[in-house]
Amino acid sequence: MTKKNQDSDSLTSVRVDKWLWAARCFKTRTLAQEACAGGHTKVNGKVAKPSQKVKIGDKIDVLTMAGKKVFLVKELAEKRGPYSVACTLYEDQSPAVEKEIAPPRFERGKGRPTKKNRRDIRKLRGW
Repeated sequence: MTKKNQDSDSLTSVRVDKWLWAARCFKTRTLAQEACAGGHTKVNGKVAKPSQKVKIGDKIDVLTMAGKKVFLVKELAEKRGPYSVACTLYEDQSPAVEKEIAPPRFERGKGRPTKKNRRDIRKLRGW
């Protein structure tokens, strides 16, 4: 049986960059490789190179464009599939992120902010 014909059931380990791409953490495999090479990916607490193998039960910490994510590997995949399949590859253990309160936005050309608006902006910024 060649490597291309193997099922996901028969996989025992997969490269971390391929798994991150298949789990849809990154849009391209190149971005996943760059995250690993840049030291933004840890497997079981150790910095991972793109070629490091992951297996079921490993914990992956990765810094994505959406922020820090923590995954527990439940299944392995070398190829990217639909989102519904990608969700079954991991258990998300990421910490909850508090949303920041954005200052009020003003439309361009509608004039300057009022005195009350400026007070609100300063209050949010902590001035």
